[in-house]
Amino acid sequence: MITKLNSSHSDFQDNLSKLLAWESVSNSEVAQTVDDIIANIRNTGDKALVDYTNRFDRMNAQNMGELSINTATLKEAFDTLDEQEKTALKTAADRVKTYHQKQKQDTWTYTEDDGTMLGQKITPLDRVGLYVPGGKAAYPSSVLMNAIPAKVAGVEELIMVVPTPDSVTNQLVLAAAYISGVDTVFTVGGAQAVAALAYGTQTIPKVDKIVGPGNIYVATAKRVVFGQVGIDMIAGPSEILIICDGKTNPDWIAMDLFSQAEHDEDAQSILLCPDADFIDQVEASITKLLPTMKRKAIIATALKDRGALILTKDMDEAISLSNQIAPEHLELSVEDPQAMLDGIKHAGAIFMGRHTCESLGDYCAGPNHVLPTSGTARFSSPLGVYDFQKKSSLIMVSDEGANVLGEIAATLADGEGLQAHAQSARYRIK
Repeated sequence: MITKLNSSHSDFQDNLSKLLAWESVSNSEVAQTVDDIIANIRNTGDKALVDYTNRFDRMNAQNMGELSINTATLKEAFDTLDEQEKTALKTAADRVKTYHQKQKQDTWTYTEDDGTMLGQKITPLDRVGLYVPGGKAAYPSSVLMNAIPAKVAGVEELIMVVPTPDSVTNQLVLAAAYISGVDTVFTVGGAQAVAALAYGTQTIPKVDKIVGPGNIYVATAKRVVFGQVGIDMIAGPSEILIICDGKTNPDWIAMDLFSQAEHDEDAQSILLCPDADFIDQVEASITKLLPTMKRKAIIATALKDRGALILTKDMDEAISLSNQIAPEHLELSVEDPQAMLDGIKHAGAIFMGRHTCESLGDYCAGPNHVLPTSGTARFSSPLGVYDFQKKSSLIMVSDEGANVLGEIAATLADGEGLQAHAQSARYRIK
């Protein structure tokens, strides 16, 4: 059902490397399909977008007017929710907003003794495109996590695209768009939606950045259009890594592993633990609990193909292996997680303590659930307000400052053989 590895075995690192291997956009056929779709969108705009939507999502739209949702419809979706759903959505949105407001950066300056002013101007992006998946599952939480930081940052216009196969819309997704401040929604998806956002069509305006997860076609398209627009990241399958001391309820650990495995067949769930008996208990819990899961077939495939229960020498080795893996979600299911925190170098989000399951972070804790995957936590961070702000350097040199900086700049420019640079600086020297 799930691979069991022992870190002391000679072939452990080879087996671990095979387990972790993932390339989300390597398929040449997918790449060619995406290139063709992008070319068609650029050439014919709305017409191609409507054609692709009808073909891939089994719809029968005649024009883009039939593929757009106005704010009144978004509000209606929110109003039709039951009170428990409304409260959960509003509470989650408030918590996400409160957390991200603390990330907001403001313009800053300082003035040197000679009157030279230096600083940084912080400006929000003008227009952002938000991709929301609409295939195997609907994700209102993705709307909150992408839209709210953008609005906190001050983004003026937020355009959401979400595929609606067979014309089926998800009311929670639309309601989440409403309370998050999304300005416009189009019911399109796939590489064609990414292309429309990146280059613009007759109906969909060109955006400055595209955020949000999607399938291999969406990921490939985002990689292709990067440079024309900004993107958040190329996201791989969802991942969870749990470090446990062997004293947590094994059913809890099994269910936490399930919580990522149920996303899709490529999701990854790994447990690191120095207690062999506890690993056996978790394996038994997996066997016991799996038949009770609605998405048991997906979970079983993910655990079989990409999951692992790994016996480590001790907790220190577990931390070292975690840093090597650099997981998207890291659970420290131990008695004193804060004592371990200094040793953790690479993780998208760190869930500390036995009661802090990863799913709380997915929905309502407050921090963003859009996280680096496939080891990219070594150099990437969670999505945040800073992803929707850009920075401009501020330089205002005083008369006196020009004398000092001019000499320095001219000397360095001469050394690089750039005469005009040097002379431009010398012109300002008294």
